Amino acid sequence: MFIATIIAAERLEKGELSSAVTLLREIGCEIQDIGPVQDNKAADIWFDGDPEMADGAMTSLRKTSDVGILPAENRRKKLLISDMDSTMITVECIDELADYAGIKDKIAEITERAMQGELDFEEALRGRIALLRGLDERAINQCLNERVQIMPGAQILVKTMRTLGAETILVSGGFTSFAEPVAENIGFERAEANILGIENNQLTGQLDGPIVDSARKAEILNQSIECSKLSTADCLAVGDGANDIPMIERAGLGVAYHAKPKAAKAADVAINHNDLTALLYLQGISSTEWSPA
Repeated sequence: MFIATIIAAERLEKGELSSAVTLLREIGCEIQDIGPVQDNKAADIWFDGDPEMADGAMTSLRKTSDVGILPAENRRKKLLISDMDSTMITVECIDELADYAGIKDKIAEITERAMQGELDFEEALRGRIALLRGLDERAINQCLNERVQIMPGAQILVKTMRTLGAETILVSGGFTSFAEPVAENIGFERAEANILGIENNQLTGQLDGPIVDSARKAEILNQSIECSKLSTADCLAVGDGANDIPMIERAGLGVAYHAKPKAAKAADVAINHNDLTALLYLQGISSTEWSPA
């Protein structure tokens, strides 16, 4: 059995829910149950049928709502692994840090191309870091305090999943100087990211240690699955860029959050209208169970 979860950007009208049911029936799906509308914006439809055809049938609804077509089994996930920049926070930290060096436009263009999958991630990262050589390390805390904002719904998502017993990991192709305080603020159990080289209170233009890239993100997911004796079906991965694709594809529920086209295509569900609490609705976790931010 499968579940079609409809999450409206604002308010889910009865007509929209009825339209979803009709669209599913028109392609031969057998409706088993229709859940109540939660918080005036989300509802589930249980059905038997072809999930790929059902996903395609929902195209018109995606203009105003986020839609997930997912297996009913293993709905609540036991592991959340998430990207940071433009996923759990609203900015790309390297772009904002570059602003303090007066080269934001130059670096932001490279960041965008890397996130679109047009450039090799490690090469693009090392190239951008080299341009920040000599920047006073005090700019890191200044950027963290002035520019970094938590994405709406992030704290509710992470804290709720932890309360329900899930493991939570923040993985970032950015930097520990940002990822560690962000992880603590949001409620993640741990974080892994790249380490900025600093000498004499200035950025060296290099990174210390191995790179956290797309392969490393997927590796962290695999290691967590093995250590916790989980299955991939128990895991939820969320991100927005091309370097998130391997972990999104590996997880039982891969979510692209306001993502670049390649990441959205790779994901099981693309969230384009709602905040991160949409990931709770996808798991059948009603707002009565949510932990406060």
